[in-house]
Amino acid sequence: MRRYLGLLPPVLILAGVLAFCLWTGARVGADSQRWRQPLEQSSEAALAGDWDAAGDLLAASYDDWRTRQLFLHIVVQHQVVEDAEAMYRRAASFLDGQETEEFRAELADLIHQLLALEEQEQLSWGNVL
Repeated sequence: MRRYLGLLPPVLILAGVLAFCLWTGARVGADSQRWRQPLEQSSEAALAGDWDAAGDLLAASYDDWRTRQLFLHIVVQHQVVEDAEAMYRRAASFLDGQETEEFRAELADLIHQLLALEEQEQLSWGNVL
């Protein structure tokens, strides 16, 4: 029995790490979905020519994105976060110029980047191996 008690600390540590990984994946997934929804709506607003609504939706997504930066820089690869940040800035510049096709293309790329961010944190064999 005492022999098995020596295994308890490593098992507890591994269980804690697994729980943190699962929580992180769920949290990043929920955040990503919350960021993508206004971006999709912004793209539709731009297509309809409602640039004020498109700008408000982009700003809402970006503001929410900014509140999670510390967390993202701790748990996610920095390059993915930096690429998404650059895409937000490029989308804002296309919005300012009211360039519909470029704006919508940049939003599509940003949405894809946020999906990639979510997939990186999911528990899967590809991520484990």
